[in-house]
Amino acid sequence: MSKVPRERKEATLGISFIPVIALVASLSVAVIVFEQDAHVPILIGSAVGVLIAVFHLGFTWDEIEKGMIDSIGSVMQAILILAVIGMLIGTWIAGGIVPTLIYYGLKILSPSFFLISALLLCSIVSLATGSSWTTAGTVGVALIGIAQGLGISPALAAGCIVSGAYFGDKMSPLSDTTNLAPAMAGSTLFDHIKHMIYTTVLSYGLTAIIFIIIGLQYVGKELNVAEINGILDGIKSIYYINPLFLLVPVITIGAVAMKIPAIPGLVLGVVLGAVCMIFQGAGLGEIFNVIQNGTVAASGHEMVDALLTNGGMQSMMWTISLIMCAGVFGGILQSTGMMQSIANKMLSYARGTGSLILVTALSCLFVNVLCADQYLGIALPGKMFKDEFEDRGLAPRNLSRVLEDSGTVTSALIPWNTCGATMANSLGVSTFAYAPFAFFNILSPIVSVIYGYIGFSIMTLEEDPASPRYKHKMKLKKSNRELDEYTANYQANAN
Repeated sequence: MSKVPRERKEATLGISFIPVIALVASLSVAVIVFEQDAHVPILIGSAVGVLIAVFHLGFTWDEIEKGMIDSIGSVMQAILILAVIGMLIGTWIAGGIVPTLIYYGLKILSPSFFLISALLLCSIVSLATGSSWTTAGTVGVALIGIAQGLGISPALAAGCIVSGAYFGDKMSPLSDTTNLAPAMAGSTLFDHIKHMIYTTVLSYGLTAIIFIIIGLQYVGKELNVAEINGILDGIKSIYYINPLFLLVPVITIGAVAMKIPAIPGLVLGVVLGAVCMIFQGAGLGEIFNVIQNGTVAASGHEMVDALLTNGGMQSMMWTISLIMCAGVFGGILQSTGMMQSIANKMLSYARGTGSLILVTALSCLFVNVLCADQYLGIALPGKMFKDEFEDRGLAPRNLSRVLEDSGTVTSALIPWNTCGATMANSLGVSTFAYAPFAFFNILSPIVSVIYGYIGFSIMTLEEDPASPRYKHKMKLKKSNRELDEYTANYQANAN
């Protein structure tokens, strides 16, 4: 006897919001009331989504399971990078690389110039590598240690580091998101980067000004020399400090900048870190242990020990499990049409260009929250709104820009997103703590939306040299010019 196929229903807006409401409610109770992690609340929202999909919408478990697996599969590269970054942090600390960076940083940097210096340094490194994760896991870790030694809030320093890291991630032609956004929107890479300059320069300039102003409060402030000397002595008591160790981050960052894929480039950093561990007196067994479990500092100085106890592949498992939970939730909503239903409703409010860009930016944020991955935060809204931008006569580079201005940078502001969780884990500062100070990430989508409403730098298809409409317009203009010249010559000869 053949099985009768179940009737499939379309996900309405009200039905689609039920899992979201369940997620928000459970997150509020678990995180705010009981101060627990977000893992279980995300799974509760996922369970609610499954029940709705099976018993109301008519989906089978196999279909839902495939959606979840596909969603987790889409972030598998990010999971592998996270594991390698954990190994890298461990070997770079145990190998004396991070301690050397902190040691010389404390000797060179002053509190009044720390924030702007950190912003510029992270921007340059991220621009060269195209990776905010690499930036945070390398120079970012050292900068947090320097900030603590200078008496600067770790949350403030982390916000500064994240701002600089995402400037490069957003603007570098080596960045995967910088390549993904134009691919989704139908633009070209360098047209996309050139168009982002309008929003990025203002957002970054305002960010730099804010950090300079905040830094003024440290002008003339006397350093706690005894505390700094205590940190320096604590570092030297357990690590051999040598400026040659600084070549390791230079080589690693240079390798990634030379277009070596992220995972092999980071593995090279792990190998170099392991070599440096030998100079610290580590044996093969200890190297294996640090790569797996991280390193534990025992200098006797509380701040030094807390700062330099970190790393190892296992240190990233909390983040990886969070990403997988979020991937399950996002996969359920995406595969059952619930996410599309919510997006379609948002699109109905986009009547003008400004509101269309606002809805696109909010959709990127929405997907970043629900799917917990910046790639989906770019790809899904890109697919959903590409035709709408074209129908309204807007150049694809407008869409690709707002995808980056919102999809890329807001991912670092969400604790359970792959990016927010990675930043928090690498820097040792919770996402909620540093988010208010990640000014570039906050300002970028705001500036993008404002430009949409005032019409500044909004390019139409007829103004886009890459557009068939522009080429047709130029061809028509040339034909009209040739016709005018022919008419003028004819009349002159006739006279």
